[in-house]
Amino acid sequence: MTAMSDLYPGFREVHHALGDAKIYARVGGSGPPLLLLHGYPQTHACWHKIAPDLARNFTLVVPDLRGYGRSRGPAVSDEAHLAYSKRAMAADMVALMRLLGHERFAVVSHDRGARVGYRLALDHPDRVTRLVTLDIVTTLDAWTDMNMANAVGRFHWPFLARPAPFPETMIGHDPVYFLDYLLAQWTATKDLSAFDPRALADYRTCFSKPEVIHASCEDYRAGAGCDPELDAADRKAGRQIGCPMLAIWGASRKSGFVNKPLDTWRSWCPQVIGGPIESGHFLAEEAPAETVAAIMPFLKEE
Repeated sequence: MTAMSDLYPGFREVHHALGDAKIYARVGGSGPPLLLLHGYPQTHACWHKIAPDLARNFTLVVPDLRGYGRSRGPAVSDEAHLAYSKRAMAADMVALMRLLGHERFAVVSHDRGARVGYRLALDHPDRVTRLVTLDIVTTLDAWTDMNMANAVGRFHWPFLARPAPFPETMIGHDPVYFLDYLLAQWTATKDLSAFDPRALADYRTCFSKPEVIHASCEDYRAGAGCDPELDAADRKAGRQIGCPMLAIWGASRKSGFVNKPLDTWRSWCPQVIGGPIESGHFLAEEAPAETVAAIMPFLKEE
């Protein structure tokens, strides 16, 4: 296993049992609390390039989501996959932050972690002071926008959501090939050059575990069922994200993304700002300086 101390010098490790999940996180820095949430198919290692800058201004909590990396979720999920819903994952993060002494905190989130981030802001509006999402729109809007132009780029959504054990078996035959293919395809350069070899080794080691492959499929099964249902219920009820929000995304994303993402987010949050930066999907690793420049002023606003 890659020594994360190399990527997060001075950070301490925490392990907490939270109901049906066991959550691993790195904690470091000083200042107001800031929660960083990674996406698929990665681990908390994805933030290592921007963590030093952020840690000079914030106390960082950098977890692996339930089922990913060194965290664990239920081995057997319920029929509706609620155990891997973003509501369950958001509840994990509220409990983790409370155990660490943080009742209110800001959130910076990417990909699947950003789905946890906006769900956290909707379900726990008293907890989230500011929300940053990287390269997503809501799960409901992403499914609604699926069409011929972007379906190939999002092939993994319906594939991973197929009933077990089909995707688990297919990925399990060569998980590193599947991981590397997705990582490369979603970058601006279509290769792995943006990834630090230590971080890439961590992704490969963790993603090769059968329990992680299964949990990540459960994540997408929830994303094809209960997650958009929760979004639809919020939309019907008129619930919105109450905290200030920054939405940024990679300018080079030509397929698999939603048109006019800021317009989409405006229907969910009256205080949203944002725009594209020059990057592929993995903003914090492909364009760390630009990502910090985009999010730091927003996080430091009074």
